[in-house]
Amino acid sequence: MSDDNLQLEEFGTDQALANELKVPAEARSAGDLAPVFDVPVNISAVLGRANMSVAQLLQLTQGSVLELDRKVGEAIDIYVNNRLVARGEVVVVDERLGVTMTEIIKDGDTAA
Repeated sequence: MSDDNLQLEEFGTDQALANELKVPAEARSAGDLAPVFDVPVNISAVLGRANMSVAQLLQLTQGSVLELDRKVGEAIDIYVNNRLVARGEVVVVDERLGVTMTEIIKDGDTAA
């Protein structure tokens, strides 16, 4: 058998998967991420949400006010590839809107 054709049963079932390996925090660095620096990601900053029927949607015109489920000053949600990763605030930078992150969401900590 050639080394190019490894069989699945040649690997032990007791070995940890790559995402299960624990790497000490002091051993991690930004350089470890170099292979993924050019991978595109989709970032969304969600100000709020609204539910409406198609009929209500079709009645919207320029200048219509759409009521969102958030209050003024409440943190907005920041998603990366449709996964909640942070909360933040809307800011104005050189006459453009931006977002500053105020809280990083850890895995499993997505309660609103």
